[in-house]
Amino acid sequence: MEKKIITISREFGSGGRSVGRMVAENLGIPFYDKELVDQVALESGFAPTFVEEHGEHAPGRSLFSYAFAPQGVPGIMNGMSTADFLWNIQCSVILQLAEKGPCVIVGRNADYILKDREDTLHVYIHADMDYRADRIVRLYGESEKSPETRLKEKDKRRHVNYQHYTGRVWGTAQNYDLCLNSGTVGVEECARIITKIVEDSKKYE
Repeated sequence: MEKKIITISREFGSGGRSVGRMVAENLGIPFYDKELVDQVALESGFAPTFVEEHGEHAPGRSLFSYAFAPQGVPGIMNGMSTADFLWNIQCSVILQLAEKGPCVIVGRNADYILKDREDTLHVYIHADMDYRADRIVRLYGESEKSPETRLKEKDKRRHVNYQHYTGRVWGTAQNYDLCLNSGTVGVEECARIITKIVEDSKKYE
């Protein structure tokens, strides 16, 4: 079946966002990253910076962190916790974007949210620690924490968020159609491979 929707899941610092943008440009289709965040912010009433940080990251580094997440007030956010309310809005927005037509969606557990769509290609971008550490320093600069610590903390919170809302293990190959190591293959080549798979899928429709 033709693959019209591409979801890009990625380890922090692996270049998954850049890969997704390149794929969208190659295919001439919408790219949803910041735009998705802005739409979720608009519908939820949360600030974009809050959605950016909490939309795919757990409150802490264990599943227990959700037990202590701020709880909603009856009649406000349907009584759901802030995390659950944001998750529901995010699911709704991602489903709406996919219905609009071909697009690339980065992160936000979109691979799980759109798992029942046969026209979707789910991709996971990863790389080794050294490659990612070097990349985040070049892109974002140094901080008080070592790049390795930043990577581990960010990935752990994504892992916990994914497990909490999907019941699956983040980064497990079986969850995706394609897994690519950007440190070995290169960001541009990752984008080329994904583009070719999508273009080839049209030939067999």
